[in-house]
Amino acid sequence: MGAGRNRNTAIPDIQAKPIIDILVEVPAEAERAEIQKILEDAGYICMAASGARMSFNKGYTPDGYAEKVFHIHVHPVGDNDEILFRDYLRKHPATAREYEALKLNLLPEYKHNRDGYTEAKSEFVKRILLQP
Repeated sequence: MGAGRNRNTAIPDIQAKPIIDILVEVPAEAERAEIQKILEDAGYICMAASGARMSFNKGYTPDGYAEKVFHIHVHPVGDNDEILFRDYLRKHPATAREYEALKLNLLPEYKHNRDGYTEAKSEFVKRILLQP
């Protein structure tokens, strides 16, 4: 996956894939079909749409990641667990390293299965988000 240690990632000092993750919060009344059309016209693939959330990706190939990979997550205003998770890991380096180890252990099995990889990390993420 081309992961490497980089201080320019969302969580410093852990290995990360070369992916730009963007979270866009939109008002509840935003026209989801219009947003989807705009992003698909720009070359993004809608990977998931459930409720008010949508996820778009660009830069995947049958052989893995392209040189540049982008994820755009479209959520309602205030639905930003990804930001909360990132901020927690930034403040807790030991937990960030635990997350890094989990990701590295999952990599061989899920290298070409993004959905499975995301699901396999979900219990860890939920545990962190439920912390007081």
